[in-house]
Amino acid sequence: MEGLPAAAPSAQSVRTAASAPAAVEIAGAPKSAELFSKYPGLETTSTLENLREFIGDCTRCKLAPRRINLVFGVGNPDAQLMFVGEAPGADEDARGEPFVGRAGQLLTDIIERGMGIKRSDVYICNVIKCRPPDNRNPEPDEVASCEPFLFRQIDIVRPRAIVGLGTFAVQAVLKVKTPISKMRGHWHDFRGIRFMPTFHPAYLLRNPGDKRLVWADIQEVMRFLEMPIPRRGGSPS
Repeated sequence: MEGLPAAAPSAQSVRTAASAPAAVEIAGAPKSAELFSKYPGLETTSTLENLREFIGDCTRCKLAPRRINLVFGVGNPDAQLMFVGEAPGADEDARGEPFVGRAGQLLTDIIERGMGIKRSDVYICNVIKCRPPDNRNPEPDEVASCEPFLFRQIDIVRPRAIVGLGTFAVQAVLKVKTPISKMRGHWHDFRGIRFMPTFHPAYLLRNPGDKRLVWADIQEVMRFLEMPIPRRGGSPS
């Protein structure tokens, strides 16, 4: 991927950096009690497996009849870093796993070739667990139905940092209308967790010139987690 280093050293154990810049607090982020009130019993789920069982063969919104698979999430349940996207696409719907199409391959390149860690070392999920028709943006009632499950995933994994991928995911999680172009590159606070907005990999497929901006955002995340940042060694595809 152009804008990322050709290779990266092996990941080292990471800790929160004392010198990390202050995060912008988000006032609109919902509290756990508000989310649990929608689905009584959700607060008793203590593992990702428990949560997946709680969701079950979900029919809580109008997306259910059209889906092939519910796309829950994938990765390390104790990850220090989480990536949150918008919603599954056709490839994800078919396989039941987030970020497995072309955009998913680009995200994998960012994680593995850029950050020097395995995709399985992080946790990856979406705001919405079912594919919207024709890949349209999820609608407010669909977000309202699904977001308690995303926020419970965050509560269970409790990562040190979250990377929000794209306008919709960032606005849905942080409850803001600010354009992603103004939010990316700046830390925000989501219920005590550092949140870094950046462009969605699908956007980068259409606008490859902005890969350098995403790499800059990812480097900020790596600094916060005290991960080694590799030297630029070329221009991978």
